[in-house]
Amino acid sequence: MTHDPLHKPADAGWRQTHLGRLLGHAMRRFDARVLHLMAHNAEVPLALSNLAARGQVSAAHVHITRHLALEGSRLSELAELAGMSKQAMGKLVDQCEAWGLVTRTTDARDGRAKRVCFTADGLAWLSAFEQAVVQAEAELKQTVGEEVAAVIALGLEAYAA
Repeated sequence: MTHDPLHKPADAGWRQTHLGRLLGHAMRRFDARVLHLMAHNAEVPLALSNLAARGQVSAAHVHITRHLALEGSRLSELAELAGMSKQAMGKLVDQCEAWGLVTRTTDARDGRAKRVCFTADGLAWLSAFEQAVVQAEAELKQTVGEEVAAVIALGLEAYAA
């Protein structure tokens, strides 16, 4: 079958309502809510909450919060888990290090390598992240109902596997 460049679909609305677009909107809304809650959490160090409140912390920075192991991770591990290039993750780690969220230490298993580790402020940020995710999930359940939220979670787990 050949593609006719002049052919226009009868209904172009599918571009606005397909599942991928809806998932993207939902994820951006969820991440924005999490960041808002973190910005207003009294347990978050003031400098970090101010950065979040001013929109300086983005969902991309949350990748570090989501993926950094408590015992620390190599930059390449973080990048792989977040689905980012090592260079892009390096820039995020540089920013987070400047903000006091993380620090780089020598890897005990390989003295040539560095591990990215949470600082004390970073651990407070991680705790606020957990609280914000729990609240955002509860708000989602309140909006769509417990049963629909369970089906969404099961469906997304199956699809991502």
